[in-house]
Amino acid sequence: MSDFDVDLFVIGAGSGGVRAARIAANHGATVIVAEEYRVGGTCVIRGCVPKKLLVYAARFADEFEDAAGYGWTLQRPVFDWPTLIANKDREIARLEAAYVANLERSKVKIVRSRAILEDAHRVRLVATGEVVRARHILIATGGWPSLGADIAGLEHVITSNEALDLAAFPKRILIQGGGYIAVEFAGIFHGLGAEVTLVYRGDNILRGFDDDVREHLRGEMEKRGIRILTRKLVEGVEKVDHGLCVSLSDHEAVVVDQVMFATGRRPNVTGIGLDRAGVQLNERGAVKVDRYSRTSVPHIYAVGDVTDRVNLTPVAIREGHAFADTVFGGREVAVDHADIPTAVFSEPEVGVIGLTEMEARHRYARVDIYKSSFRTLKMTLAARDTRCFFKLVVDGDSDRVLGCHIIGPDAGEMIQLVGIAIKMNATKADFDRVMAVHPTAAEELVTMRTKAATYVREAAE
Repeated sequence: MSDFDVDLFVIGAGSGGVRAARIAANHGATVIVAEEYRVGGTCVIRGCVPKKLLVYAARFADEFEDAAGYGWTLQRPVFDWPTLIANKDREIARLEAAYVANLERSKVKIVRSRAILEDAHRVRLVATGEVVRARHILIATGGWPSLGADIAGLEHVITSNEALDLAAFPKRILIQGGGYIAVEFAGIFHGLGAEVTLVYRGDNILRGFDDDVREHLRGEMEKRGIRILTRKLVEGVEKVDHGLCVSLSDHEAVVVDQVMFATGRRPNVTGIGLDRAGVQLNERGAVKVDRYSRTSVPHIYAVGDVTDRVNLTPVAIREGHAFADTVFGGREVAVDHADIPTAVFSEPEVGVIGLTEMEARHRYARVDIYKSSFRTLKMTLAARDTRCFFKLVVDGDSDRVLGCHIIGPDAGEMIQLVGIAIKMNATKADFDRVMAVHPTAAEELVTMRTKAATYVREAAE
């Protein structure tokens, strides 16, 4: 008789955990997945998917307005927040059911309970008290919003979790943060009709992105009417008769109906017994893993945001699949975390892959920059003051394209396809050989011929 009840116990039924469980089961392993909330995790339930649905909703405001330039006469459109949220909830419920069905089809047992490690092999189910002995354990508990410092009035602040389920639409909202979530929700609320103030402690939004991208997107957001305040922090929130009074670090007071913090996420490791199992955390409080997602305990693994490597849903899915192939599929698979395409569903949209200009200039002796900013054909009749931005970062010696940065409609769709070329080490000459599809915005990728700049790094003495 085996010393174990199950081959694999997965803690967390998000994107990474679900993929790992299904693939492991398909390899013949007996698998249990424990989830204390809803199957699907952050992305499906309270992240990428519901947020993108709200992004679509917000963009209709522009479409209605732009239609006039094309001869359409419309009555003043009326937006209803409860209808949007109800329809969003129905779609999320459908997706969750699909996730559950896929797990069950793969013979994975789903347990609706919080799971806590008792030691390196035993997992306790809080809902029933049952203890399961597992040969292998996978930690896939994701991340959780971090509110930062314990300021006065923090109880009045919401995160992206609550923003997706507000009972009433806020006419005035202040969002603190400058990353993906902050700029995306700024666009959502503004597009749906709210007065939006974005507060960020840094010099500019989207830290870590190319400086030209940061500057261009900020300008576009401000042209739309979003107020962006940088080098400032929220120091307190007070409930008043006519809303919430927000005190900023420069002593300005802003009165709004809702305050949202999008100030980062932390690995969700609290209270799940990692210390009892001997699983080590790194200096950032994330689960420490090797290239095969193995923790400090050889038979315990971790994937996704809980490891704080590259916190994107497709990365968690790839890591979960690679783990299952490595442990149960008989072949070692390590995930390549370089050159990962990503999109920010702001308004306008951002798509990027590879190195920023500054990163390239630090790593390569010679760097060529190609960039273009232009008004799309659609906007010529719509008369909207908005411009696309395209940028290629190229190794001046090998001609290899090191990075691509796009701002404009469907940037996310474009960067997914550009990602194939970048991963294949395409050169600028390869891009140039491709015939343009005209008239499109994407043709700019293959028609930029004039260098905007060339940087040569001086040799160290």
